Amino acid sequence: MSDTKLPVGSLLRWFWANYLRRQSGSLLGAALLMVIEGSMVGVLSLVMKPMFDNVLVAGESSALWSVGIAIFVIFTVRAVTSVAQRVVMKSVIEKISGWMRGDLLAHLMRLDMSFHQSNPPGSLIERVQGDVANIGTVWTNIITNVVRDGVSVIWLFGVALSLDWKWTLAALIGLPVLVLPSLAVQGYIRRKTQAARELATKMSTQLDEVFHGINPIKLNTLEDYQQGRYTKLTKGRVQAEVKATFGMAMIPGIIDLMTGVGFFVVLMYGGSQIIAGDKTVGEFMAFFTAMALVFDPLRRLGQLSGVVQSAAVSANRVREILNITPAISSPATVAAAPVGAPEIRLNDVHLAYGDLPVLQGATFTAAAGKTTALVGSSGAGKSTVFNVLTRLVDPASGLVTIGGVDNRAMGLADLRGLFSVVSQDAALFDETLRDNILLGRDLDEASIERALTAAHVADFLPRLSDGLNSPAGPRGSNLSGGQRQRVAIARALVRNTPILLLDEATSALDTKSEQIVQSALETLSEGRTTLVIAHRLSTVRNADSIVVMDRGRVMDQGTHDELLARGGIYADLYRLQFKTED
Repeated sequence: MSDTKLPVGSLLRWFWANYLRRQSGSLLGAALLMVIEGSMVGVLSLVMKPMFDNVLVAGESSALWSVGIAIFVIFTVRAVTSVAQRVVMKSVIEKISGWMRGDLLAHLMRLDMSFHQSNPPGSLIERVQGDVANIGTVWTNIITNVVRDGVSVIWLFGVALSLDWKWTLAALIGLPVLVLPSLAVQGYIRRKTQAARELATKMSTQLDEVFHGINPIKLNTLEDYQQGRYTKLTKGRVQAEVKATFGMAMIPGIIDLMTGVGFFVVLMYGGSQIIAGDKTVGEFMAFFTAMALVFDPLRRLGQLSGVVQSAAVSANRVREILNITPAISSPATVAAAPVGAPEIRLNDVHLAYGDLPVLQGATFTAAAGKTTALVGSSGAGKSTVFNVLTRLVDPASGLVTIGGVDNRAMGLADLRGLFSVVSQDAALFDETLRDNILLGRDLDEASIERALTAAHVADFLPRLSDGLNSPAGPRGSNLSGGQRQRVAIARALVRNTPILLLDEATSALDTKSEQIVQSALETLSEGRTTLVIAHRLSTVRNADSIVVMDRGRVMDQGTHDELLARGGIYADLYRLQFKTED
């Protein structure tokens, strides 16, 4: 990922252009409510003068009601506008956060496998959840404070200046001292916030690893070890968060000190004028109220410099993800996908992962509508062939054609729409069996029943509490391995694509489950171009063609009997497995 950090101004423009502008109407309404709310404190300070001079000092009973009603109206208006602007802002930020999370997820799902191999799921979850939540919370505070508190400060300074400009200057005598500490602390806050966000990412990554690997952790008694790792990360994050908070608290603390100095000077100067009869008590109390009220929003505004740095860190982390361009994408001019079960050809295909060669001139043909098996030892490149066919990765050189069409010339959606995949690890979601099979497709009940019967899902449905509406559980944990495979086969039947990829689909099953699943797979393969990866050669001996691979090369191709007759790698593998099974 890019480490380029945009300045705050550029991030503000990016955030406005991509998200805030879409809610400009609601933001304008919220800003108007904030202006009204913020102006009420200025009006309140003005009311202090008649309250003291006319009511408390002069004792005018007629002024008592007017001042009391004015104060009541001020607080009523402030209460209503405060509630209204908070609700509007919450709606705005939640919508923006939802858009941002949706954009991130959509973008992440389109990035290449190389990206996902180098970025663990926990790290990406923290970007989508943690960083977006931080941006939403922080920007709510920023917008609210800038508008509402900014209006309050302007109003209150206006009132103070109208009463006595000399008193105002005296109250602000310590303000210049704020400038240098404020500038110095911003970099400190950004560094500490960045460290905290990175530690949060590592914590999410570890949690993802723990919860997905809970069985190995229990079997190897790694609970204390994993707890120790997490505790270490937690301590580091606590330290970073505390230091960032210390930086953010510095500016309001300095403002408080300057406030004390200002009030002392005003009291000494203004108090002597009141004693001399040059100023009234009402004038002093109105000024004192205005200045007392102004320092609270001023403290919040001063704290914004640190808050902005926190938002900038998260915004940069989100922007970095969104700026990554997928290396594999649809071409500008898209070729039409083949119709019907197509022939598949690999011609001199080379591919390496870093310095590790995976495919070295792989060449073979899978006949249209037939079953072709890929066999060979682990690391021979069999699964990589599937990845190349579906463009999860692109080869460095060579040609892959499907129905005579270069697979890189098709649109990605059209290309992947040709394939159904049933693998050893059937990917089920924490939804009902119906949802897992249909995956958003609209299918009539008769077609669903045919798929359930053909995949032998109907055999175990009566044993489930809610039948097809029973929950599969996280990663299909409510089902056995054989049941998960049958659900995956039903999904492939519903998908109804011309090409079927089977990746060790029965290798983890017991004999009875294997027989049932194998029967379902044979039904699924009918009329489709099928490629099968299998380590157990007994499961592919009836394939129309068998491709023998070794270290990324195609060493031989033929039927089971032809390969046995020729000897070589396949015959050796078969004899070895036959002896092992005996």
